[in-house]
Amino acid sequence: MNWVRRNSPTREELLASRFVKPFAHRVAHSHLWRFTRTSVPRGTALGLFVGIFFLIPGVQILGVALLALPFRANIPIGAAMTFLSNPVTTPFIIIASVWLGDWLFGLHANSVTFSAMIEHGASAGEWVRWVFSDAAPAMLAGLFVISLVSAIVGYILASIFWDNWIRLRWRRKLARARDQRHEASTSDTAAG
Repeated sequence: MNWVRRNSPTREELLASRFVKPFAHRVAHSHLWRFTRTSVPRGTALGLFVGIFFLIPGVQILGVALLALPFRANIPIGAAMTFLSNPVTTPFIIIASVWLGDWLFGLHANSVTFSAMIEHGASAGEWVRWVFSDAAPAMLAGLFVISLVSAIVGYILASIFWDNWIRLRWRRKLARARDQRHEASTSDTAAG
């Protein structure tokens, strides 16, 4: 949790964004910034979905902040989850999404071409031609499926993690109370 708090934009930084200002009064609502049993899994799912489906840096965090409103999701967790797609993972996400889109929908995009274009440093024109071939529908379909599955798995794992974390905190609290009672009873017997 501390890593998320350190690396996520603060409430003030997010509200200062010119894209968020029209919605600032809603985004500033405290339930979007609290770490609760329901908001953390929602933030995880939303961040994974937006982070994978919208591969444009900067748009991801703002997208999570705006979509957190109707879903009542935790903004810091959602913003942190968008970092799953980064310069290291994005090529793999794109290749997997093109392959998945090809496989699921019978499209004929060529993910090998994508790898070759990265290796020889393709020009912007080559990228545009590749995207407007069968690659675009395959990639979008694959991105949607991957982001949806990631969001569902993220929601389930975050819920399980949250429940186990709360259980662990309660066990520690009960153990401390039991130890304090035991210490108090042994000190009473020793004094008496």
